[in-house]
Amino acid sequence: MKFNKQKSPQAEKEFGGTLGATCIPVFLPLTVLYLLCVCRSPVASVLQWPPVLPPTAQLWDPLAPVLILGWMALQSFFYLLPMGKLSEGMVLKDGSRLKYPINGFYALCSTAVLLTLSLWLGMPLGYLFELLLPLAVCAIGVSFLLSLYLYICSFWAPHHALAQGGNTGNPLYDFFMGRELNPRIGSFDLKYFCELRPGLIGWVVINFGMLMKEVELRDSASLAMILVNGFQLLYVADALWNEEAVLTTMDIVHDGFGFMLVFGDLAWVPFTYSLQAAFLVVHPQSLSPLGATICYICAGYYIFRKSNSQKNQFRRDPTHPSVANLETIATATGKRLLVSGWWGLVRHPNYLGDLLMALAWSLPCGFNHLLPYFYVVYFTVLLIHREARDERHCRAKYGLAWDSYCRRVPYRIFPYIY
Repeated sequence: MKFNKQKSPQAEKEFGGTLGATCIPVFLPLTVLYLLCVCRSPVASVLQWPPVLPPTAQLWDPLAPVLILGWMALQSFFYLLPMGKLSEGMVLKDGSRLKYPINGFYALCSTAVLLTLSLWLGMPLGYLFELLLPLAVCAIGVSFLLSLYLYICSFWAPHHALAQGGNTGNPLYDFFMGRELNPRIGSFDLKYFCELRPGLIGWVVINFGMLMKEVELRDSASLAMILVNGFQLLYVADALWNEEAVLTTMDIVHDGFGFMLVFGDLAWVPFTYSLQAAFLVVHPQSLSPLGATICYICAGYYIFRKSNSQKNQFRRDPTHPSVANLETIATATGKRLLVSGWWGLVRHPNYLGDLLMALAWSLPCGFNHLLPYFYVVYFTVLLIHREARDERHCRAKYGLAWDSYCRRVPYRIFPYIY
C-alpha cells in the first residue's frame, strides 16, 4: 500500500485547534492523576491549595504494567472468541461496510466469572485501591504509545479510509484527532474494541475492587457503595447489551481514532468514572437521599434507553412498526429527520437521560464534597460541547431541513431551559 500524505482540504479544526491539541494531551492526564490523589486525601477538596501531590514512589508499581497489558490481552481474547453475531457498520466512503463482532456483553459476563473465581481463590481485589495511581500512569502511557502507533500507521492507509476531521496535515492536531477512521489489524477493529471493552468493563472492575476494599476496612459494604456499583454496572451492562448501537455513533462513524478517543477509552473512563467508588473508600457516607437517587436513576435510564433505541431503530430500518408512524422531515440527502417521539421533545433526549443518571450515581456520596460530582459537571460540559459539534455537522449535512427541524424542536437537551 502506498504512503499516503494527502490531506482533506475542507477539514475544520475543533477542540481549540493546534493549541488545544497540544495542551489537552498534557492537561487531561495530569487531571486524572490529580483527581485520584484528591480522592485519597482526608480533605478530598478539588480546590485545595497547594494541591495534593503524591510521592513519586506512589506513581509506580511493577505489578501495574503487568495488569494493564494482561487486561488488554484478556479483553482482546474475548473480542476474538466466536460468540454473538456479526453486524455490519454504516456505509463507508468507498461504499463498503465493515463487519463487527457483537459480543461485548459476553465479555462482561466472562469477566464476571473470572472475578468470582478470583474471590473464591482468595485474591485481594481490594488491593486495586492501592494500585489506582500506578494503573492510571500505565494506562496513560499505553494511550500515548497506541496513539503514536495509529498516527504512524495511518500514512499507509488508503485516502478513503481517513477521517476528514483528523487529516489536516498538522501533525499535532492529527495525532490528537486521529487520521484513520477505522484502523484495523486484520479483522480486529482497534477503535471499536477500545470504545466499549477495556475501559468500560475496567471501570466496573475498579468499582468492584473499591467495594472489596471497603469490606476489608469495615467488614461490609455500605449501602452507598452498593448503589454506586449497582447503578454504574447497569449503565455498562446496558451499553454492552446494546453494543450494536455504537456502530451509528459519531465516535465510530465520524471521528478518527487518535489520542482524543484512545485516552478517553483507556484512561479517562475507567479512572475518572470510578471516582465515586474510590471516594467512598476513604469517605464513607450514611445514605440519606436514597429515594431521590432511585427516582433519578429510573427516570434517567428510561429516557436514555428508550430514546437511543428509537434513534437506532429509525437509522437502521425507518419502516419498522415501532418508528414507521413517527413524524419526519425530508432532507436533500434522501434521509429523514425525526420530529416526534423522544426526538420531538428535545434534540438530544439521550443526553438528558445520561445526565440524570450521572447525577443519580453521585447522590449516594452526599453533599459535603464537590469531588463526587466532578463527573456530573464534566459530563454536562462534554455533552453541551458534543451537542454543538452535532449541530455544526448536521447543519452542514442537512442545510435548510436542519433549520426547519430546529424550529420544530427548539430545545437542545433540557426541555424549556436549553
